[in-house]
Amino acid sequence: MNSLQDNKQLAASFFARFDANDIDGALATLADDATWWLAGKPDQLPGTGTLSKEQIARVFRRMTAQLEDGLRMRVKHMVAEGDTVALEVQSHGTLKNGRVYDNEYHTVMRVRDGRICEVREYYDSLHVFHVWYQR
Repeated sequence: MNSLQDNKQLAASFFARFDANDIDGALATLADDATWWLAGKPDQLPGTGTLSKEQIARVFRRMTAQLEDGLRMRVKHMVAEGDTVALEVQSHGTLKNGRVYDNEYHTVMRVRDGRICEVREYYDSLHVFHVWYQR
């Protein structure tokens, strides 16, 4: 079993790699059978609900391809208990169309055998809609 500090370091490493636009490195922190739940109604906001590692990888790659210089991710706060790490994270990025994506998240990660096996991500879904989907 990993220590709380190990779990926090793993969670921080995911966001540090994402921040560096190292999507493959970020994905490497996830277990092969990891699930990623994104807040929102799948019939109203594409890409929400429970996704597999392969599906979230496609979301990350589609998203970063639309950004000028990747997505800056900053962990503001983090607490851990048992196999769970809860994080408050802020993102910032400029899309190639000029829109600015600046969101805040509460993310809960569960760790198993040194890798992230489950993620629940809560964010401002209205901001996501306006920046990424509204024409």
